[in-house]
Order: sequence, then structure tokens, then C-alpha cells
Amino acid sequence: MHISSLPGKQGIGTIGASAYKFVDFLHESLQSYWQILPICPTSYGDSPYQSYSTFAGNPYFIDLDILCKMGLLETCDYVDIDYEAEEDAVNYGALYRLRYPVLKKAAANFNTKDASYNAFLAANKDWINSYALFMSLKDYHQGKSWWEWEEAYRYAYANEIDTFKAEHKDELEFWKIIQYLFFKQWEQLKSYANAKGISIIGDLPIYVSLDSVDVWSDPKQFQLDDERMPKEVSGCPPDGFSKVGQLWGNPLFDWEYMEKDGFSYWLKKISYLCKIYDVLRIDHFRGFDSYYAIPYGSKDATKGVWKPGPGMKLFNKVNELIGKPRIIVEDLGFLTDSVKKLLKDSGFPGMKVIEMGFDSRDSNSKEYLPHNIIHNSVAYTGSHDNDTIKGWFETAAKEDIEFAKKYMRIRDEQDISWDVIAVLMQSSARLTIVQAQDLLGLGTKARMNTPSTIGENWIWRAKEDMSEAISKRLKEYTLMYERA
Repeated sequence: MHISSLPGKQGIGTIGASAYKFVDFLHESLQSYWQILPICPTSYGDSPYQSYSTFAGNPYFIDLDILCKMGLLETCDYVDIDYEAEEDAVNYGALYRLRYPVLKKAAANFNTKDASYNAFLAANKDWINSYALFMSLKDYHQGKSWWEWEEAYRYAYANEIDTFKAEHKDELEFWKIIQYLFFKQWEQLKSYANAKGISIIGDLPIYVSLDSVDVWSDPKQFQLDDERMPKEVSGCPPDGFSKVGQLWGNPLFDWEYMEKDGFSYWLKKISYLCKIYDVLRIDHFRGFDSYYAIPYGSKDATKGVWKPGPGMKLFNKVNELIGKPRIIVEDLGFLTDSVKKLLKDSGFPGMKVIEMGFDSRDSNSKEYLPHNIIHNSVAYTGSHDNDTIKGWFETAAKEDIEFAKKYMRIRDEQDISWDVIAVLMQSSARLTIVQAQDLLGLGTKARMNTPSTIGENWIWRAKEDMSEAISKRLKEYTLMYERA
């Protein structure tokens, strides 16, 4: 259940009352984990996997009621805003126009001499100053990408940057205050969840957006040309799901440089996120074994080539620094023997998505069938990239649906989501994760993301808090299959 999908009246889910109610629901249902998507700011396309920053929090998730209780806002500043969206959807365009003026009012009322604020700035100096500068420059250029800025700002010439900082102190301060307010609310929610026995599983996207402070401020970490544009970009090759593959378009890492640098960029990123979350899910794990490189400017992913990644060299460094952090890795997709060896050598549990076990297009489908799921794994009804259970049964190939029903002995389709949840919990996976949409029995309209498409993704929201009936049933299943 991503933060954005929580119910409420602020246009998007926030770290406010509904988040606390969701923690209470999990606690009462005897759950131990709450998994979310990346909490970083979203950019074009609204995907949390395409962010302006690895380290920053999403300003949209700041709860305005809490800011009101802090004395930073009046209720009249925000309660009557029309976010121009259906009850079960987010309108990101309206949020972009309407949320920032409210946050600027709150920031204007904030006391920058607050001791905890200055302690926060000191603790996060490695990223927050460059983030505030990047976002201020972006605003100054009417939201344009950094490669469209004039040369002095594009290449961050020291004299011009110093002058900009001096002339835009208030704007820089705004972005810092917003991050302080986000993480103050985040830490309070996380502490509440932990006190209730709930650990939060966060998410680390393997790649960053080209239009990000990560690339702009530290270009040597990436495979860029003399103009600081990508030589090749990320994606995955054609398969049974797509004849042209997936063109993600992110800049690729310069792994050779990173290794010489001791993987400092990754160590900083992973250690930081392991503090923000209790458990970290690392996206596209197979990209650390080998990654698919597509020529920049390609219209699809058909002409890419596989290139070697850092393998265990990186994760050995991670273990030295952090000491075997709690990590789950997304190892879905085409898995070679070397990818499987990397997973085994790392010791990290991989992911098993039950829907994939019944998909005849997937050459690895049998390993996702519940009876084949190994203990050192995390099993899912589906991920953000899959349809809901109900949606899958309505749209999958007829023979796949028939096999799934026969395998799981499903006779009554009225309760199909819970039937699959029960089978998932019976597997030997050490942890099972259920999508909120499946608890609610929702169809394809509630799907979070359809890969390689834009326009209707990342917008689903729950209309109301989870009911007592759902909590009672989830608790019953959790006890029945000894997962409490």
C-alpha cells in the first residue's frame, strides 16, 4: 500500500491520519510488515521510479492537517481546495498547481532557528544543499530539465552558482524546510508503526532519472558524453510480454569509475535508506549482475546489449559498511545462471509473484507456482507492475486462467482474491505480501502500473480506510497458516 494510495481529502495519500489508521489496521490484523513504493519526489510521468532525487521525500505526502496543528497553516488555507480528481484517483497535474502554494505558506510561517531543523540540516548536509539548489534552479527555469539550462548552470560553474545562491536564499530555504517537515512526519509515523510491531519495507530504484540532482551534481558516476548526455540508457529486451522490450531511458552507471571510487555513491545511498526504512527492497537486482544497455535516442529496446555489472564486489562493500542489512531483492525477469549465483551468494531473499506462476508467456513460470516457492523468498499476490488478482482473472489468457483455477481449486469466482491469498500464505516463503487492492477485491482499474505505458499509472487510491471485516478475515488467515 503506497502512501499515495491512502484515502483522505488532500488529493493524494499523506503521512497523516489515514497512514496511522492503516498501521492500526495492520496491527489488529496481526501483520508485521507494511511495504511501500519509493517515497522520493516524482517527476514527469509521476513514477516514483523516476525521481529528482534518491534522498529527498515527496512533498505531496506532507500532511496539511499536521502542519495546521503545528501552527504553520490555517484550515482555510487548504480545506476547500478542489484537487479535480475522482475519489479513487490522484490528479498529479492539479497537485502540482495547488499543493506548492500551500506548502510555501507553511514554510513562510516556519521558524528557521528551530534547533531540530538545524540539526536535520547538519545530519543531511551530504544531499540536502545540492537538492535545494537543484530544485531552486529548476523553478528558476520554469521546470525545464537541467540540460536545457544555460551553460553556467548546466555545468554548475562556481561563480555563477555562488551568485545564484546569494540571490535566491529564500527559495533554497523553502526546499530545505519542506524536506525537514516531510522527514519529521515520516519519522513520527515510522516510530508509531515500529511501536505497534510493524516494520516498514521501503524501495530503492536501481536507476535514477536523467533529470535529477544525482546526475546533475555528480555526472562522473554515470556513462555520459562530453555534453553530459547519456551514451546508452536502461531498459529490458523483447520477451513474451513485449515484442519491442521496455525502454526505461535512465542513464547507466559508470561501474568502472564506481569501483575505483569504492562504490561510495551506492554505499551512501543504501546506508541512508536502511536508516529511513526497516527493510529495503532493491529494484531490478539482475542489473547488478549484467545490465541491458540501449543506444541513446532509440525508439524502443530492440537494439540493446547486455554488459557486466559489479556483482558481489558491490554487496561485499555494503556488508562491510552496514553489516548484512535487511534487504529483499527484485529478481524477476529473465534470470541467467550468473544472476541466480549472485542471488545465492548475496543471501538476500528474492521475490516470487504468484500471478507469474500461471503465465504461459514466462519461461520461468514454474518456479513461481506456490509448491515450488523456496523458503528464502518473499512471495507476493502481485507487485505494482502486475494487475490485481481480480483483474488478472478477467484479462489473462483463457488457458492460464483455467490452469490457475484448477491448480488452486477455485470454484466460486466471487471470492477469488481471498482464495489466492490463502494459497499464497500456504507457501513456504518466509514472508508473504498482499496488495491492498487484493484485500479490497478490486479489478484492473485499481492496477498501480502497466510497464511501458504512461498516463494512467500511479494514480490508484483507496476510497476509505480498511474495514473491520477485512481485518478480521486477514487475521483469521494469518493465524490459520501460522504467519502471526
